[in-house]
This record gives sequence, structure tokens and C-alpha cells, in this order.
Amino acid sequence: MIPPRNADHRRPLTLRDVSEACGVSEMTVSRVLRNREDVSPATREKVLASARALGYVPNKIAGGLASQQVNLVAVIVPSLSNMVFPEVLGGISAALEDSGLQPVFGVTQYSVEKEENVLYEMLSWRPTGVILAGLEHTDAARAMLENAGIPIIEIMDSDGEPIDSVVGISHRGAGRQMAEAIVKAGYRKIGFLGTKMTDDHRARKRLEGLTEGLAEHGIELVDTEFYSGGSALKKGRELTEAILTRNPDLDFLYYSNDMIGAGGLLYCLEKGYDIPGKLGLAGFNGTDFLDGLPMKLATIDACRREIGEKAANIIAGKGYDDGVIGGHRIELTPRLDPGDTIRR
Repeated sequence: MIPPRNADHRRPLTLRDVSEACGVSEMTVSRVLRNREDVSPATREKVLASARALGYVPNKIAGGLASQQVNLVAVIVPSLSNMVFPEVLGGISAALEDSGLQPVFGVTQYSVEKEENVLYEMLSWRPTGVILAGLEHTDAARAMLENAGIPIIEIMDSDGEPIDSVVGISHRGAGRQMAEAIVKAGYRKIGFLGTKMTDDHRARKRLEGLTEGLAEHGIELVDTEFYSGGSALKKGRELTEAILTRNPDLDFLYYSNDMIGAGGLLYCLEKGYDIPGKLGLAGFNGTDFLDGLPMKLATIDACRREIGEKAANIIAGKGYDDGVIGGHRIELTPRLDPGDTIRR
């Protein structure tokens, strides 16, 4: 763990900040943000544009609440159908159990625009802190986070500069780690298969790390097969059939996650491929369901539950004797499990 840097003690934005930015009275700003009709369209547009640029979020808490904050932690993740994130949420819930804080969850479906909308609504209730997946956000979302005045923990990914605190792994590093394992096992004709590669920034970084790692050994990625929908065993089978039909000489397939990797493994076993002798396979995440497959798929454990626990501990102030909540950078080390699908 890298020691925490000095936290930036920001104050939440106020109506006065918006008023000064757009040159109208605080009363007019309040009317616009309460959707009152007694404001001209031009003024309304000017106020909303200034509020958005600043990252101002109206306070929905009743004015009589002394603290102007509730004991909730906003947790924003891309998906609940992807089995990765429930384990992260389990870690967050466990860490907050005796803290007096309660997590509330929002889902973005891997859309930064939807993340912006979810974040806006959650911040309007003045949570104690925010935990959200990833380092990539819209400009408006970033402005809201930078000016929220509360701990912000970006999780899952450490490849970038966080707004406040970050807890995650290097996905480029995980890709390079897999490249080393592939080369060491003697595979040379490698294909990559992935879903949501445009919106899943972490999967894209793993592909970049894989490509860089292979290039250091003079090996180029032979082929890729992408799909924009969700992860499923069926989709893994379809992707695998497509890439092997196009390039039957491939000797290793690296999948962006375990779910499609498991589908690919089942397809290859049905078709009689010699695994791992002639064809190696690997996924990513280290999910428990791999133990129930006919062969154990090689994978990299992404430290999901540990990430959730450590992020929640920062907001709850657990384990930080310096009294500073925020400004922490925790990078965990992903663990490679070769399973049965990489040559020993």
C-alpha cells in the first residue's frame, strides 16, 4: 500500500458559487433548480450550464437536518448481473456493518452518461462518501465528484490518476502478467476475445497490457473477436467458434472475463480440442464457478472482495490512525491461477 497523500479538504459548492458563476441572484438560481416557471428560458439555460460546469448538485435533504448529511454511502457499479460486482458489494457491506453507515447501490450498465445521472441523484441526498467503479467519467461527473466535499473512492482500477482515493489493481499489469504466462508455456499464436470493449475500460487496458507484454517477446496478437453485449456462456461459445473458424492455427485464447472463457472452454471440449496441449485458454476475475467445470480454466484473481472491503474501510475511517479520510492509493496484486488450461 502506498502511504496516503495529503487530503484536499474541499468544501461543497453552494448556491452562491453558481450565482457568482452565471451572474444572477441566488434566489434566481434556487428557482431554476427547483423547476419554478417564473424564470426566462435564457436565464434558466445560463444557470443550468453554470451548475453543470461547476459540478453543483442541489441538496435534497430537509433544511432542518442539522448535519446536512445522511449516514449513507453511495456505491455505483457497472452491473449487478456480472458476477464480479456482487462480490465487491459483499465486501463493502461487510466492512460497513458495524460502522453506522449503510450502502446504497446504483448501476450504470457501463455507460458514463448513465453514471453521471446516477451520481447526480445520489449526491443530491448528501451521502457520507462515494465508492464507484473505474477512473473514467464525463466532465460533469468529474466536476461533481471533485466538488462534493466528501471522500470519493474509485475502485477496481489503479491505472490512472484518481480524484481522491483509489483501491484496485493494474489491469495493464494483469494483461502483461498473462502475456508472460502464455509465452513461458510455449504458446505463440494468441487470440483475444472480449465483450463491451468500447465501454469496459478495464478489459481494454488488459488487452493493451497483453499486447505490450507479447511484443516484448517479439510476438504479435494474431486475432481478436469482440461483442458489444453482456457476458454469457452461450456468447463465449459463439465467440470461440468464430475466431477458431477464422484462424484454426491459434494455440491460445485469452478471454476478457471468466464467463465467456468458460463458454469457450465448454465449446472446445465438445469439439475435441487437446487442452492444454494444442490449445490453451484463460479468463479473468477468478470467479468461484470455475471450480465446477470439467477442467479448471486458467484465470487471474482480481481481488474483488478485498477491494470492496478496503474501499469501505477508508470511508468508515478504519485502520487509518492519522485521522485522514481520503487521499489514499491502495494497489493490490492480482494472482494468476494456471488451472488446467495452460501447459505446465
